[in-house]
This record gives sequence, structure tokens and C-alpha cells, in this order.
Amino acid sequence: MSPVGPESTVELMAVGAHPDDVELSCGGTLALAASRGRRVGIVHLTRGEAGTRGSAEERAAEARCAADALGAASLDVLDCGDGHLRTGRAEEDALIEVIRRRRPEVILGPPPRDRHPDHRRAHNLLEAAAFYAGLTGRTLPGDAAGLAPHRPGAVFYYMQHNSFDPTFVVDVGDAWEAKKHALACYGSQLQVPGDWGEEGGDEPPRDEPITKVATPEFSLAMEGRMRHFGLLIGAALGEPFGSKLPLAVGDPLDVLPGGVR
Repeated sequence: MSPVGPESTVELMAVGAHPDDVELSCGGTLALAASRGRRVGIVHLTRGEAGTRGSAEERAAEARCAADALGAASLDVLDCGDGHLRTGRAEEDALIEVIRRRRPEVILGPPPRDRHPDHRRAHNLLEAAAFYAGLTGRTLPGDAAGLAPHRPGAVFYYMQHNSFDPTFVVDVGDAWEAKKHALACYGSQLQVPGDWGEEGGDEPPRDEPITKVATPEFSLAMEGRMRHFGLLIGAALGEPFGSKLPLAVGDPLDVLPGGVR
């Protein structure tokens, strides 16, 4: 799939195993950054072709709709194998190419432990590719051979099914409307409340099996999680992230939680 915008670099990139992973887990953070003038990019490692609901073609259109809703400057979709996500040399090369072409400073990706095996594999693939992308001796085949090495400054992981104690939480209250509209794009996957966006809520039932993410309870739980982590930082809504390394803080006063004390 070609990118949403022209070939360009981004400052913040989010990588997910399947179309809708990024939007569910860190869509608010992406929309917030885009609204502040940051260039953000989205990478789906698979086309979602093995999903219980929706076709790869339908999910491609949904992914583009969601990227537009979040204000993404780029959208890249790889073919690493939905339902059996591969993590070999070819898949590393494909992701390294995107990292070298987009040159993000920060990447947001799947957590190291999660219910879905593809999410765990995606974490390992991203961790390897983000490191190898900075090695001069790691060459790529074909047209990508001329891309200069680039290693992002940080790779943080977002929360999916399994909870963890976050390293930091982003206040995404101002980006909630954009995130709702992005999630409403995924009509084949999610059953979202009717007030979340024009694309969702009132569609007739699909003649497909109901999955966990396709229940209204899932969407409500996702919002509830955001409200829970928002409360911890004195905000209405928050998206949690983890880091394997400690964060550099220049002034502790800059990271004071807000809200009522």
C-alpha cells in the first residue's frame, strides 16, 4: 500500500501487528502529536488477511480511513503474515527499509508479552529491526540498498490485551474525538458506540462470527482503561506506555501529574 502522504520522514512512528492495533493502543498519542505539528507515521506489519472478520481489501480501506482521521503523514503496510507473523531476515529487511526511509526519532510498538502471539512476535521483530537499522554493515536488497542507516532514539511499547505497570502515561484528552473517529473506521472489526463517529455505531449486524474485539464491551473497556490511566496522572484520558530503559528527565517539575491533588 502506498503511503497516505508523499514519501517523507516522520518524527513519531507507531508499529502494529494488525490494522487497528495502533489506533486502539496509541491512536490518541498519534493524533495529539499530529495536532501539534509533529509528523507521525503508521506501520501495519500485516494486512489482517487471516482475521475472523473482514477481508484484507476491506481492512486496507479502513486503515487508510483511520490514518487520515489521526492526521498521519504516512501509512505503510507490510506482509509479514497475519496469524503466523514471521520474524525472519526478509521481514526484518522490510521493516528496516521503512525505518530508514521514514527516519523516526521515536517508535511506539507492541508489548513484549500479550495474549495474541502475533503481538509478541511483532515486538521482537520491531526490537531487532530498530537496532539493525542503525548498522552500516546491515545492507538491504534492491532499491533499498541506498538508504542510509538510521536508529531511532527510543522504542516504547503500548498496552494491548495484557496490563503492565506503565513507565509513563500520555494525556490524550484533547485527542479523544480524533481517536473515536479513527476507531469508527474499523467497521469490520469493532462495534463502537454510535456517538464515536459517523462510520460506526448504527451499521446493521455483519453475517460473521462475533470476536472479542467486536463486542460493545470491548470498546467500553478500552475507553475505561484510558479513563483509569488518565485518573492516575490527573487527566480525563490517558494512554500508557512502557520502556525497557529509564527515561531522561531534565527537570522533575516538568513531569508533575496534573489534576486535583
